[in-house]
Amino acid sequence: MDSESSIVWSVVFGAIGVGYFVYGRKQRKLVPFISGIALMGVPYFIDGAGVMVAVCAAFMALPYFVQL
Repeated sequence: MDSESSIVWSVVFGAIGVGYFVYGRKQRKLVPFISGIALMGVPYFIDGAGVMVAVCAAFMALPYFVQL
């Protein structure tokens, strides 16, 4: 059960990461660009769905709190 939910969350966060990546690249903003790369890469390294959701939620919130 956990592996199925991990796969679904990986796809969701990967798609969100692509959006952040493209936005950061087009607007030339570093924080969304790095967050997008992290959102695309984190699911490869974290197994549990709960931990993955927590870490990816932090990366999704990062551009709203850090402006460079």
